[in-house]
Amino acid sequence: METKKAYKSFRYKNDLAWISPYRGTLRAADKPDLAVGSPPEFRGFPDNWSPEDMLVGALNTCLMLTFFAFALSKGVVPVAYQSSAEGLLENVEGKYRITEVAVAPTVVLKSEADLNVARELMREKVEANCFITNSISAKVKVTPQFRVEGA
Repeated sequence: METKKAYKSFRYKNDLAWISPYRGTLRAADKPDLAVGSPPEFRGFPDNWSPEDMLVGALNTCLMLTFFAFALSKGVVPVAYQSSAEGLLENVEGKYRITEVAVAPTVVLKSEADLNVARELMREKVEANCFITNSISAKVKVTPQFRVEGA
């Protein structure tokens, strides 16, 4: 008889305090406060972390963490990882939504063998297992670049 794997569930809590129109403070236990609000395009301030910024940043971060989880499980420890992400906010049928997020990670590895494993993981595992990618309807385009250190 086949047994089903039991998966855990997790909850994440934060609090938001209004400061002024288009600005607030986001708080969570044991984390620094974050100034949040509307972006300048929607009457906000450039120093706010907007929902748009945070969604794109959450996806960028999730892809990195998912890559590292798989890479480390295969014994691959990157020398460096840097990633840029850009989201497109569009009005679709009268409602704004992020329709596309382009993510461009650059991964530096120790050897050709590590490079081949990293490429395969990025292609086969990372996007499919990133929970943010699985939680949004936007099209996600990941265009990684890899290189061996010193090459």
